[in-house]
Amino acid sequence: MIEDYAVIGDTMTAALVSRDGSVDWLCLPRFDSSACFARLLGTEDNGHWSLRPASPVLATRRRYRGDTLVLETEHDTAEGTVRVTDFMPIRGEHADVVRIVEGVRGSVPMRTELVVRFEYGRTVPWARRLDNDVLSFVAGPDALYLHTTVETRGEGLTTVGEFTVAEGERVPFTLVWDFSHHTPPKPPDAVETLDHTVAFWTKWSARSTYKGRWAAEVHRSLLTLKALTFRPTGGIVAAPTTSLPECIGGVRNWDYRYCWLRDATFTLQSLMIAGYTGEAAAWVQWLLRAVAGSPSEMQTLYGAAGERRIAEWEVGWLPGYEGSRPVRVGNAAVDQFQLDVFGEVMDAFHQARRAGIDGDGPAWDFQVELMAFLADAWRREDDGIWEVRGPRRQFTHSKVMAWVAFDRAVKAVEDYGRDGPVDAWRATRDEIHEEVCREGWSARRGSFVQYYGADRVDAALLLIPLVGFLPIDDERVVATVAAVQDDLCENGLVRRYLGEEGDEDVDGLPPGEGAFLACSFWLVDALAMLGRHDEAVGLFEKVLSLSNDLGLLGEEYDTTLGRQVGNFPQAFSHVALINAAWGLTQELDPTHRRTDGH
Repeated sequence: MIEDYAVIGDTMTAALVSRDGSVDWLCLPRFDSSACFARLLGTEDNGHWSLRPASPVLATRRRYRGDTLVLETEHDTAEGTVRVTDFMPIRGEHADVVRIVEGVRGSVPMRTELVVRFEYGRTVPWARRLDNDVLSFVAGPDALYLHTTVETRGEGLTTVGEFTVAEGERVPFTLVWDFSHHTPPKPPDAVETLDHTVAFWTKWSARSTYKGRWAAEVHRSLLTLKALTFRPTGGIVAAPTTSLPECIGGVRNWDYRYCWLRDATFTLQSLMIAGYTGEAAAWVQWLLRAVAGSPSEMQTLYGAAGERRIAEWEVGWLPGYEGSRPVRVGNAAVDQFQLDVFGEVMDAFHQARRAGIDGDGPAWDFQVELMAFLADAWRREDDGIWEVRGPRRQFTHSKVMAWVAFDRAVKAVEDYGRDGPVDAWRATRDEIHEEVCREGWSARRGSFVQYYGADRVDAALLLIPLVGFLPIDDERVVATVAAVQDDLCENGLVRRYLGEEGDEDVDGLPPGEGAFLACSFWLVDALAMLGRHDEAVGLFEKVLSLSNDLGLLGEEYDTTLGRQVGNFPQAFSHVALINAAWGLTQELDPTHRRTDGH
């Protein structure tokens, strides 16, 4: 199961390490590069690196060392106990994976198996020995170099080695990526690099100012966000993986190794909650660079460095996670029109103004241009927050976020002295508000609905009070929260939306997915705002209990199978966790996350 994986990273890319000691997913040198280990979505022959006891394992324990991204896994065997420490050093020149085997008790026989397959498990590299301690694996532009004193040999297309580690001994392995046309790089000193990496993460974690009730969970979520940050630009990818299914065996398999504008406000707030203003400012600057240009050309998502061309294609040679096909690279949502992202961008700049990190004059000039485009564009049908691949709709949440865009523009003039056509913005804001209250409300259902004229509710409607569109005690908001609970909650967790069995008109795809964890945290926010504190805390802790043993959350949870599904770990889930924890552990109204409260 996906919960069996841990994540390690160097704030350039990340790897997934299984409980039994296999690196099954690794893209080098950055998050969206092609994978050289793709066993996660295929078989052992698609690339992996296992390092485990050669004899049967009686018990396994793992943890992160303190507030770091350094993973420690201990295996008990009949011969003794061994610890494997996995991490990726924080250094700029190369991408490295370091694994240190340490004898804890007795004398344990070990085995390593390394299968390198570039291009998502397809390309077998040219393997050769450079000297006694270095193996190279080259294919096209990519090269990997394995440095170890352990004697290795080839078996078929696999590099294997056996060794024994006694109590107190350390045996290091270092895998270094570089371009194949470069001179082979020198490996870092494994032990020295470990100390440096622990110090880096410990120092970063110590900067957190969050001291609330769920500090451990919040700090692990913050570390996960940092791990998903692309260091050169400050962009934060949604997840380090692609095509982990939302429904086991289904087709809802998407590539999340990119940066979504929709995450902007949520992420910004979560970073500022814990005092990470530098990271928040870097995220704002990434946002400004990514969306630079004509607002009409603004995309839903971008590459980690702001790339715009993210074509979607299918990796036909990979069988998919537990047979879930197709495996996709790229994301066609890049070409969708999603109205709500305009509101998210304007809200992000609004939150940045409040924190004093909104950027220079050109940032406001862009926002004025964006509002000029939105003056007419807000009326258009769109693909919505859930990136449906069915027909476009007049989605209620999208219109609410268009209202947010105009509301934040008005506040920029009224509260921060910016120049702009504020009277026109106020008029449009009022027009959108009136239309949503008229067209997005269903008297028959007694709640707001997913899109104009629909009978269905949508979990995104929980954001109506969080963004300040209506107050939490408005009877329409109270009724909508109740409708979401009645229609979308399953075992206490919240689904995004529901269609009838066999009904593909909602999103153009066969039905079937898990409960969306971020939506469950939104319900926590709504319940807390309604004064239902005990109920909110109960739901919050229920969602926390779904984390794996390392505190990591994916995108969704399958309540039938009792397991996490979707890409892993998921930034959006951890951001929502941080924001919900903050809302539950401070005295102020949680609406100040998204509105202009104090």
